[in-house]
Amino acid sequence: MDIAAHNLSTLFEQLGLPADANSVDAFIHKHRPLDPKIPLHQATWWAPDQAEFLVQAIEEDSDWSEEVDELDALLRFAPDAS
Repeated sequence: MDIAAHNLSTLFEQLGLPADANSVDAFIHKHRPLDPKIPLHQATWWAPDQAEFLVQAIEEDSDWSEEVDELDALLRFAPDAS
């Protein structure tokens, strides 16, 4: 049973991506904004196993679902320029 606390950094580790704060921020900045018509798991930059993980996290309401939702929101909305 996985009882470790999850956050964006651990989600990126799970996806096999660099997980330090600068890398996470760079990934989000590079890929934002994601077209609202495209489900997160269908974005072109995911490898098939990463996309499958994202689908399962949401469909199974797994321990990762909140972090996947957070990543989805961060990729869809550009920060205010104010």
